[in-house]
Amino acid sequence: MVYEPAPPHLTLLARNPKKSYDFSMYPLSSRMENAKPSFVREILKVANRKDIISFAGGLPDPSLFDLEGIKEATQTALSKAPQAALQYGPTDGYIGFKEQVAKVMQTRDVPSLNLEQMLITTGSQQGIDLISKIMLDPNDVVLVERPAYLAAVQVFELYQANLMGIEQDANGIQIEDVERAILECKKAGKRPKFLYTVSTFGNPSGSTLTLDRRQALLEIAVREQLLIVEDDPYSELRFAGENIPPLYALTKDVAGSSEYVVYMSTLSKFVAPGLRLGWMLVPSGLMQPLTIVKQAADLHSSSFAQYVAAAYLETGRLEAQLPKIRAKYGEKGQAMIRALEQTIPKGILEFNAPSGGMFLWVKMAEGVDTMQLSSKAIEQNVIFVPGVGFFPDTKRTNYLRLSFATPSIEQIEEGVKRFARAVLD
Repeated sequence: MVYEPAPPHLTLLARNPKKSYDFSMYPLSSRMENAKPSFVREILKVANRKDIISFAGGLPDPSLFDLEGIKEATQTALSKAPQAALQYGPTDGYIGFKEQVAKVMQTRDVPSLNLEQMLITTGSQQGIDLISKIMLDPNDVVLVERPAYLAAVQVFELYQANLMGIEQDANGIQIEDVERAILECKKAGKRPKFLYTVSTFGNPSGSTLTLDRRQALLEIAVREQLLIVEDDPYSELRFAGENIPPLYALTKDVAGSSEYVVYMSTLSKFVAPGLRLGWMLVPSGLMQPLTIVKQAADLHSSSFAQYVAAAYLETGRLEAQLPKIRAKYGEKGQAMIRALEQTIPKGILEFNAPSGGMFLWVKMAEGVDTMQLSSKAIEQNVIFVPGVGFFPDTKRTNYLRLSFATPSIEQIEEGVKRFARAVLD
């Protein structure tokens, strides 16, 4: 296989993560020396072309938005409490929305919640920023999955943290590698500030941490006093297999572990990302500092969005919508797997079939550079995310991420044909 160079602006972002800024004209902070734009966001600029089939972004399928239900919820918010919905609100969030979130969490094996330990955020992405803001000083160590969620890496690097990767497989992060990383930190006189994990249907890996590994991780957290930051945006998207409770739900089974788990989730993947609403469930000792930095960041998340979301969740329409969402993503995931198996000979690539989420994490043969492959794919009018950016502490060039969430099944089948032409050229 012979590959042409990748588009210059994508190559620059992947190979040279440092972004050049004019420090002579603007006295920017030192953290901006290593700040860089989101690699995925840059790729999505190419994906906006009408002739492109995109497997790049992890965007929900807009045909699955419950438009009628959200319209009705908007009308309810404006008719029942219009002034409150349009007014400033409490930093930690509107109590009516918190109560509805608590009901969502009941379906995730969390039967009861202290709402005073819940912070409503502007998407779970803000939660990543807030926990980093209160925890990280320059050169602090953060343990991350290898591969890791790009937008989280972007935040941690902005706060000048040192990222240490933890190997993972189809069953999530490997516990023995967590132990290794902690030991290495101790030898260096360091203590990790926290471990960040997308525990269910990881991004980009699609892997899910098994129950026994979750319990082992909680035991490590207690023994080492290690904070676990659990990001859970995808668990509602399970289309095969049995649900596994989040780490947060399992803290009841591991004495002392509730003090070492911060849980984050969002409405973005199963209601609508445009609402920009998420939530954090935190130990009592972290609630005040998180509220303080939230106040400084944006005062509070949108009152209007919270009132609309609360009204929507209260109708019960989500319970009817979720099976449709799960079934559709299951169909799309199977369509992508089937198309790959039919168009690309065995041995050229490998992947684990996910049980939910939005992604296939693909490993190519050693020596293949998926950044270069991406330029061939763009020539074929299909686009994916090369994997190199998901490895913050090592260089692995033969991985790529395919998202089956947004395109239709017909687009998936045609897009895989285009992808195959790029791979086999």
